[in-house]
Amino acid sequence: MEELLDQRGLSKLRWRCRRGLLENDLLIERFFNRFESTLTRSQAQALGDLMDLGDRDLLDLQLARKSLGQIDAALDRTDTREILAMLRQPLERL
Repeated sequence: MEELLDQRGLSKLRWRCRRGLLENDLLIERFFNRFESTLTRSQAQALGDLMDLGDRDLLDLQLARKSLGQIDAALDRTDTREILAMLRQPLERL
């Protein structure tokens, strides 16, 4: 079983995920609300890799307007696809 991200690592990751576009911030905040307690170190690394993208590219990925391969072929990996799927999960309806 993979090691979970500790509180210090989670705090650093949250800080790194702050974005210039409100839309990105809202989607990322929703991600953290759902997954912060189960986030592993490798998932955190994959999320960090996605955070290296520009705001528009990140938003296009989160909204499925573009694929990882269209944005950056080097990011088209299993771990980043997993994180992207987690970011894209719709809100649960009551």
